[in-house]
Amino acid sequence: MKTNYISKSIIMLAIMAATVSAKAQQADSVKRSENFGEMTDHTKTGEKRERINTHWHDKEYNMTLLNGKMTELYVDGEKIPPAKWGQYSNAIAAIKEQVRKDRIQAQKDQAQAKLDQIQAKRDQEQAKLDQVQARKEQAEAMREQEEAKLDREQAEKDKVQAEKDQEQAQKDQVQAVKDQEQAQRDQVQAVKDQEQAKKDQAQAAEDQRQLKLMIDDLVADKIAPDEQSVHTITMNADGMTVNGAKQPDDVFKRYKDKYPRFSTGNFSYGSTTDGNGFHISHMTK
Repeated sequence: MKTNYISKSIIMLAIMAATVSAKAQQADSVKRSENFGEMTDHTKTGEKRERINTHWHDKEYNMTLLNGKMTELYVDGEKIPPAKWGQYSNAIAAIKEQVRKDRIQAQKDQAQAKLDQIQAKRDQEQAKLDQVQARKEQAEAMREQEEAKLDREQAEKDKVQAEKDQEQAQKDQVQAVKDQEQAQRDQVQAVKDQEQAKKDQAQAAEDQRQLKLMIDDLVADKIAPDEQSVHTITMNADGMTVNGAKQPDDVFKRYKDKYPRFSTGNFSYGSTTDGNGFHISHMTK
């Protein structure tokens, strides 16, 4: 069986890691102490404007250039007039040269990064191919081994299968008894559910009857002018509202005593806007 695919992939990845590490160490070794800062934009008239801020030999330089020509110079925060720029010509030239080198190096680094990315992608794809190949070879070897094993153990498997079939028949018989018992339990539960449904239906009818009586009382007590004007009712152990208006304590107590089911938990009633339907919500604590 061929196993050199994964090994080659691991070696290639190790070489890549070593190369990246060497480049990083080389980049660290050539770092300079001067701190360059550069910003480039364009004026409203389309001129290229560069602002350079750097410390060079213990002095802070701030320069502004338009289309490559210097228009302002500050040294340690002091504006230098053009007549004295010649005194700083060496520093200015060195700074410009360093900026030029930085740009060139940045372009090189960007190009190298793209190449590294392409190479890394190729290495990753190759590693995937190697892994797929290794899995195929491993699967092939396992199939060959399994076929040989099957040839030697077929007779024994037939015997084992016969024993399993007998055990399964016994399990099926036990399961049949369990299924029958479960069917009986389900039948009993169905009867209980039916009885509960009847109770719920009777309770719902009773709730509607009680609600009708309550609405009649609200009309009789002149809390509402008529049955159709009662849109919402809420009641719980703390109070009662009709159409959103909280009722006085004496009214609440009277209705609470007369309709205790509605005052237990949280009861709410709401009619539809067209008066053709309603809903009742009764939640016990």
